[in-house]
Amino acid sequence: MDQHDLERIARATLRELGLPSPDLTIAPVTGQPGLWRIDIRGNVDGPSTLKVKCGLGSTAQWVREQIFNQYTEA
Repeated sequence: MDQHDLERIARATLRELGLPSPDLTIAPVTGQPGLWRIDIRGNVDGPSTLKVKCGLGSTAQWVREQIFNQYTEA
């Protein structure tokens, strides 16, 4: 899974959670292979940062679940 795939999945998941057009920045976490940071600018109803663990062989469902769980736990 690459950054483009992660961004596509994150946008779709956040739309499901009520953010119609999230302003995202996605970047790998330095020194932690397979860990990505998703910054959601301007989000007042949920967390402004999520961290997702994914890599080669990760499924879209796995990434979606991580985003959904972190967003709804905040």
